[in-house]
Amino acid sequence: MRVQLKGINRVTKKSASGQSVTYYYAWKGGPRLEGEPGSAEFIASYNRAVSQKRAPRADLLVSIFDGYQDSTDFADLAERTRKDYRRLLRVIDNEFGDFPIVALEDRRTRGEFLAWRERLAVKSRRQADYAFAVLARTLSWAYNRGLAPINPCERPGRLYRAARNENVWSDADEKAFHAKAPAHLRLALTLALWTGQRQGDLLRLQWAAFDGATIRLRQRKTKVTVAVPVGAPLKSALDAAKAEYQREGKPLPATILATERGTEWTESGFRASWRKACIKSGVTGVTFHDLRGTAVTRLAIAGATVPEIAAITGHSLKEVGTILDAHYMHRDPALGEAAIRKLEGRAISPN
Repeated sequence: MRVQLKGINRVTKKSASGQSVTYYYAWKGGPRLEGEPGSAEFIASYNRAVSQKRAPRADLLVSIFDGYQDSTDFADLAERTRKDYRRLLRVIDNEFGDFPIVALEDRRTRGEFLAWRERLAVKSRRQADYAFAVLARTLSWAYNRGLAPINPCERPGRLYRAARNENVWSDADEKAFHAKAPAHLRLALTLALWTGQRQGDLLRLQWAAFDGATIRLRQRKTKVTVAVPVGAPLKSALDAAKAEYQREGKPLPATILATERGTEWTESGFRASWRKACIKSGVTGVTFHDLRGTAVTRLAIAGATVPEIAAITGHSLKEVGTILDAHYMHRDPALGEAAIRKLEGRAISPN
């Protein structure tokens, strides 16, 4: 007799050996089930999980965590962000799910939350900051809706300070990558350097967004719409990619960036291929994400103003200033050279 179990969540992952392995959970975010599907052990594991599940009490933080994940605010987040938030909210729930909401008003509560962040920071300061930020955002959502009396996690400062001063792709890195990487990844490099866009947005960018002179896209994370004039090197690369498909008699893929088979990339597949290409090219110490900051840096060295840079990359004016001031420029000598040349052009001859 077949037994229909409701709410089973099935997740397929790749093991270290490259084989696909399927795991089953009692519900999304619930405990992992034991045994093979349909077996007595599997059904007993499911029944045990359901019997232990309790409706969250409205006076505990778990009700806020669940409510936030059911909210439109959460639904409006990018898919990747929602996935990260769910993972971190499970960690937060395990620690504070049974914490009374009324206790948020106790001044010692902030210290409890900060002490928890310190414990997470032993393993990773960056992840500790991220988890705390998710907690703070969730409590802010609850406070704004009258579900929490206060948000004790506001403005905690950061434990992790990115030291990305030197994490800019150099001309040598670019040349090395072009010398060894396959054509479809070289196109990704050129596209990133000449648009300054995020990896996810570039992987979804369709040929229809390119009219021969401009690339138009709406950034998934910020919902900002940008129109990027296509520079000559990028136009040449795009035209060459189109011509290659025509020469081989292959249909043009929907997306500009595609695998060697002409299919759309998954983000994990692209990251794996990019990593291999960097290793083969001998490019170290920089990531694909660094190409966005590298684009900002190169535009600044070329003399572009902060508003001009923001119009291309989609950053806010403040974000561009932060990148140039703290993370990428690091007193780049090329900026000093460019500044002196500009000054020379304005100088009045004493004769």
